[in-house]
Amino acid sequence: MAADTPAIEVRGFAKTFRTQFLRRRVAAVRDVSFTVPRGRIFGLLGPNGAGKTTTIKMLLGLVAPDRGSASILGVPVPRKESRARLGFLPENPYFYDHLSPRELLVDYGRLFRLPDAECRKRGDALLERLGVAHAADRPIRKLSKGMMQRVGMAQALLADPDVLVLDEPLSGLDPIGRKEFRDLVLERARAGAAVLLSSHILPDVEMTADRVAIIDQGVVADEGPLATLLQREATGVDVRAAGLTEEHAARLAERTRRHERRADVDEYLVETEAAAAELVAEIAAAGGRLLELAPRRGTLEDLLLRIAGRHNSS
Repeated sequence: MAADTPAIEVRGFAKTFRTQFLRRRVAAVRDVSFTVPRGRIFGLLGPNGAGKTTTIKMLLGLVAPDRGSASILGVPVPRKESRARLGFLPENPYFYDHLSPRELLVDYGRLFRLPDAECRKRGDALLERLGVAHAADRPIRKLSKGMMQRVGMAQALLADPDVLVLDEPLSGLDPIGRKEFRDLVLERARAGAAVLLSSHILPDVEMTADRVAIIDQGVVADEGPLATLLQREATGVDVRAAGLTEEHAARLAERTRRHERRADVDEYLVETEAAAAELVAEIAAAGGRLLELAPRRGTLEDLLLRIAGRHNSS
């Protein structure tokens, strides 16, 4: 593979399914294209039903696209060689639940033609790193969802893959587990692997991804370097206040871009610093207390909400 060949390349994916009820045609993916270089973490994001998992299944050769093509490490999908250097963690991993994590990892290692001794060595190291070494010989059916996710990550990393595809890998994990996953993903990217990460836990994506694509209604609605996208969303000033009556809070909200009330704390978003100064004065006049006044930092949540709102209003 040439040095400038993308680790992952998707070109014009489209897929339509027929529903069982009334045999209606549903376009799950309409037009999705993106590339992931080696050593980079690419976030594939979007609301439920946007087409993310279908896109991943087409990339892995599990579902045939109606239109479009893809390659992994320069090898066209669905040739089996395209998956030879790939690790995959699906959204809902299923394992033979009578096996233990240690036995499972040996079985997966054999698929990559690793000797059993090497499987056990790598598997034990990964289980230790992921915090499930104490359950290495426990039947998988007795593991919690979070422990299952950790075992799933161990199998995805077992063969030291050059491409890592993770579909909702943080589901069911506590904050410690999420940090461990983030650290592992960042380590793989620093070692030169390409990582495709799909997740609804947006703060973790913000802490790891170099570039993201937002899929909505089966198309790429926005795509680019993460820092550039977030900078574009960074407009306005956040104002947090307490001690306002519901009537006063609602009245002030009429001149703001967004208002949320949580317990007795009101959070406002206004367009400019001048508007923020006026709002602060009105909060004081109404007997409220200013808790925070800060220029807004753009977030992936802002970007997703804007895209969803644009399509819902069209």
